[in-house]
Amino acid sequence: MFYNDTQQLAKHKLILLYIFDKFSMALTNTQITQFIMEKDYMNYFLLQQFLGELVNTGMLEYSKSNNSFFYVLTEKGKRTLQYFKDRLSNELIDEIDKSIEQRKQILLKEMQITADYTKRNKNEYIVDLKVIENNITLIDLKLNVVSNKQAKQICEKWKTQAQNIYGDIINLLIKQ
Repeated sequence: MFYNDTQQLAKHKLILLYIFDKFSMALTNTQITQFIMEKDYMNYFLLQQFLGELVNTGMLEYSKSNNSFFYVLTEKGKRTLQYFKDRLSNELIDEIDKSIEQRKQILLKEMQITADYTKRNKNEYIVDLKVIENNITLIDLKLNVVSNKQAKQICEKWKTQAQNIYGDIINLLIKQ
């Protein structure tokens, strides 16, 4: 499928970059497709074309984790969005923001986030952090820390910000 109107093409790609930026987490093709189709931002075929083009230009990364494939916004994609974001209307941005907040709540309910710690000896605690989605472990992170206070702080932060931290970790690992 060939999309001829360059302004519309650019707008749709900016919408996708904005959505990935606002979600601040890796999204599967199914998740982004459901979101786009429910809100009728573009049709399925254009969405798949644009996702492929954004991956080919390095603005999105398509990576595999535990037998699932995810799209992640790259630094190049973030810079492009910052430069051209003003081409998206405030009304559209407000609409997307509201929709993303609603969808994030649904995704978070589907996602199990666990954080726990155990004392190993006097000055050693093992913090166990996990994100599980649809019975697939997305991340299982064990940290060795020196105090009970640090272990509690890490667990509290993980429980409230796991999706952002997970997205940041993925971005750091795939950054070129």
